[in-house]
Amino acid sequence: MKKFGLLLVGVVAFFVLLANIGPLLGLAVSLVVSYYAVKAFMKTDSTANKVLWGIIGFIAIAFSIANVPAVLGLVAAYILYVVVKNWNKTKEESDILESADPFTNFEKQWNNLNQG
Repeated sequence: MKKFGLLLVGVVAFFVLLANIGPLLGLAVSLVVSYYAVKAFMKTDSTANKVLWGIIGFIAIAFSIANVPAVLGLVAAYILYVVVKNWNKTKEESDILESADPFTNFEKQWNNLNQG
């Protein structure tokens, strides 16, 4: 049942990621253009060049703001990563990770000592 849930979450995350590929690429390109526009703005001394780079930077930042829904794609990529990472965990590993009660671990260790 756990594998079915992971599969279902993974498929949904994959389709969300697939639907947001375009906005993700647009966000990446606009952030790169913004970065280089700010670097060029800081480097130049000419007023005309500062105005030009400022306009380019403003347009690139506006495109970045327009692609904010691409953050859903990033969240979906992270969820897909977690699903793939947790897919092959054994039951013992998941029991160790999920068991936060120290008395449960004590009881298991006490039983192992009494058996051996």
